Amino acid sequence: MKKLLFSVLTSALLVALAGCGSSSSQAPQNNASPAPAASEEKKEQNLLEKVKADGKILIGTEGTYSPFTFHDQSGKLTGYDVEVVTEVAKRLGVEPVFQETQWDAMFAGLDSKRFDVVANQVGIRPDRQEKYDFSNPYTVSTAVLVTHKDNTTVKGFEDIKGLKAAQTLTSNLTDIAKKNGAEIVGVEGFNQAIDLLTSKRVDITINDGLSLLDFLKQKPDTPIKIVAKDPNVATNGFLFRKGSAELVEAFNKALDDMTKDGTLAKISEKWFGADVSK
Repeated sequence: MKKLLFSVLTSALLVALAGCGSSSSQAPQNNASPAPAASEEKKEQNLLEKVKADGKILIGTEGTYSPFTFHDQSGKLTGYDVEVVTEVAKRLGVEPVFQETQWDAMFAGLDSKRFDVVANQVGIRPDRQEKYDFSNPYTVSTAVLVTHKDNTTVKGFEDIKGLKAAQTLTSNLTDIAKKNGAEIVGVEGFNQAIDLLTSKRVDITINDGLSLLDFLKQKPDTPIKIVAKDPNVATNGFLFRKGSAELVEAFNKALDDMTKDGTLAKISEKWFGADVSK
């Protein structure tokens, strides 16, 4: 009887142990599909949506390029580009937040998402369009060749070969200087170029005609002169990272509305006495 009882208890113990081994080594099956990743559940915001959600747009600009973007006597950031982009931001229903930086750091700042758009008279060129998005033009201008007043040998672009030209390194104006054989002396912006020219540390600078006219109007005694104009017309637009289609479209809509209701022409005439937007 004891043997029989021992045998029954042993068998029960073995069955129990087998059951425990089965439950610990075999995970319960679940035929349900895995939950989608968070990135799949929620579509990434485009830049326009982000800007509107934040209630602000980050704008890269120099702040030293009169009359487009500079500080007035009170220290306030102002200028043609500043007013135009501020009006665009107003029509988008967001606050413009300006981030000032040197021209040659402007593209890197945009690439690194330090700002959402650049408002700084950026020339619309095929090589830039390969990497960036542009708005429709809001300024049309021509490049001018500038020398010291004492210079009597430079009369046109064909005369600048081998001469020192004060230029920002990534500007389309620098391309004109290079094309005509000038030796480039890198500067941070317009004001430094003029300083080098007036002190005769460089021979020439090629710059925007509107900027030069405004500068000479403000400081007529500066010993510089315009000796030639480039025959090609340059168009300038707001600059964006590639993939900003929705924000670009919103900017273009605002600019189109500003053209139709006369706002863009009014801002232009305030700064230049003429409509330079077309």
